[in-house]
Amino acid sequence: MTKVLSPVSSAVQAISSRTDQYFHNVTSNKSVVRSVDHNVGSEEALLAEIGYKQELKRHYNTLETFGIAFSIMGLLPSISSTVAGGLECGPGGLVWGWLFSGFFVLLIGISMTMLASSLPTSGGLYYWTNFYCPDKYRVPLSFVIGISNSLALCGGLCSISYGFAAEVLAAVSVNNDGAFSITQGKLYGVFAACVICACALCCITTKHGSYLQTLSIFVNSFIIILFFIAVPIGASKHGFNDRGFIFGDLTNVRTWPKGWSWMLSMMPAIWTIGGFDSVVHMSEELKSKKSIPWGILGSISVCWIVGWCICVVIVACIKGGDIAAVLESATGSPMAQVIYDALGKKWCVAFMSLISLGQFLMACSIALAASRQIWAFARDDGTPFIYRIIKYVDPRVKVPINATIFAAALSCFIGLLILINTTAANALFSLAVAGNYLAWGMPVFLVLLPYGKQKFVPGPFHFGPVVSTIINVLTVLWIVFIIVLCMFPDNKSVTKETMNYTVVINCGIWLLAVIYYFAYGYRIYSGPKSNLDTIDGESESNDNLDQILDEKA
Repeated sequence: MTKVLSPVSSAVQAISSRTDQYFHNVTSNKSVVRSVDHNVGSEEALLAEIGYKQELKRHYNTLETFGIAFSIMGLLPSISSTVAGGLECGPGGLVWGWLFSGFFVLLIGISMTMLASSLPTSGGLYYWTNFYCPDKYRVPLSFVIGISNSLALCGGLCSISYGFAAEVLAAVSVNNDGAFSITQGKLYGVFAACVICACALCCITTKHGSYLQTLSIFVNSFIIILFFIAVPIGASKHGFNDRGFIFGDLTNVRTWPKGWSWMLSMMPAIWTIGGFDSVVHMSEELKSKKSIPWGILGSISVCWIVGWCICVVIVACIKGGDIAAVLESATGSPMAQVIYDALGKKWCVAFMSLISLGQFLMACSIALAASRQIWAFARDDGTPFIYRIIKYVDPRVKVPINATIFAAALSCFIGLLILINTTAANALFSLAVAGNYLAWGMPVFLVLLPYGKQKFVPGPFHFGPVVSTIINVLTVLWIVFIIVLCMFPDNKSVTKETMNYTVVINCGIWLLAVIYYFAYGYRIYSGPKSNLDTIDGESESNDNLDQILDEKA
């Protein structure tokens, strides 16, 4: 019989006779006593304390954990996909927007790491929402957050795959000297191929999937180093732009006032330095929870600092400081135009091919994270209608294949926006931001409230009550601002061609999630559920858990 956590402490109480010597009740204000041992067994015992049995293989070490988030950010490929939005308020908009917003993204990462350090589970954000929310609201609110986070991760897969399609076709256009026509149909075709191939790779065993993260680190690092060396050398033939242009030019091509346009130019950093919650979704496959801070904060810090340097190099190497020529490039990619002007046709094609490879590896990593979030939500009977199918884990490979297939299908469906026009396709980027930011911010906000604050038990990563509260307050305020920001259209004049469809899709999904829950979902979804006594819906004893705990005794 499946147990419902009300909240998670009921699972602990069910085995309290065996675990009291290691853990205090997580619903009290007492410290949680956890083993100082950090081998796989101790991680399984901690997962049992949270209310779940170990179903996935723990293969990811600290480097590979860092690689998951770093690969999703995919620095140079991501900047290549979004740099146009930053340059629409001039070089200064891109450079200073990146530096400023990156600091606040780091605060979000710190808040998330404190939560993950306390309760590391693949469900992560909706699980924490359920745990720290008052009983009256916790189930419907955690359902909305679970839906929002799942949609956002699929939106991230869409935007990354769309960036891949744009980069591949830009390389083809350069190779054909601009004679190649880039259509929305061609973009969607390459996009769909990227989504399907990325998800197919995620269906291999977890161990091979972890190798993919290590490969991604080396590929992305190589591309960045090559960019820092080759592009400035090539651009030196036509000269670099001066400091005034790089840091002070705020030429605004949007119809919004310059101040608001500058804020919109923060979106490249906000979108690029994202996906770090993937570490949380992979937490049940990590060898040690100590990897979580390294994965989240390490990836954010590296991408913030190195990404800012990349932005400086890009604007320094724009030929003749002609922003309009870069934004209106026939290749459809400002990055391709900068590289073409600096290195010529052959190098540009080679570079864009490498960037496309990095972008594809990003798609593989976020497909991995999306499948784990969807699987975790289905494990708790949250995914509407087909949760029984999605939560199945193949015992031979211990990979949620059905959840991965579902992520691919949903992403291909959302990606149909590409067929409308470029503006609609660009909504894929904001779609990921809005959905993720709501999911990231909700549990942090709840921990600030009296009920959540009373239930929160700090894990190994914490800064004390005062500093942690200040960080969490800044995180929540920044998240509210960004959710509003990413829903604004790029220009004042709004038509069906210039509409930012993010507000329609996200708000529509959130509203539909609420309607579905109160109309039907409440009969099935009751919040996170312990599965300590079930395997695929059948009864199982707690002998394995008892053995783990006896060994620790």
